[in-house]
Amino acid sequence: MEGKPLLTSKQKTAVVCGVPTQVVCTAFSSHILVVVTQLGKMGTLVSLEPSSVTGDIGKPVLTTKVLLGKDEPLVHVFAKNLVAFVSQEAGNRAVLLALAMKDKSMEAVVHPPQVQRAPRA
Repeated sequence: MEGKPLLTSKQKTAVVCGVPTQVVCTAFSSHILVVVTQLGKMGTLVSLEPSSVTGDIGKPVLTTKVLLGKDEPLVHVFAKNLVAFVSQEAGNRAVLLALAMKDKSMEAVVHPPQVQRAPRA
């Protein structure tokens, strides 16, 4: 039976602040899994849930929660900057982000690697 693949996934490698960074984005029916690593492992696991804001209907707010790993403010900022576009492109689905970065500087947060389009499930 040919048709849509069960899983849709995209992968990209970019250099962020001089460090090779791998990004994998995989769509599931209700969630998007995004793995961003400079260390070859999953690292900190962050859940990002979109929620509607009454003042601005077109832009949902992403609520972050660290599920596994060190809960630091910079992790929340990085997570929101990185996956806001992915969540919107995927119909405002929830995102599970696995993040393992060597470079934890503000420059890496401001210019994180970008996934061009979220895969559709």
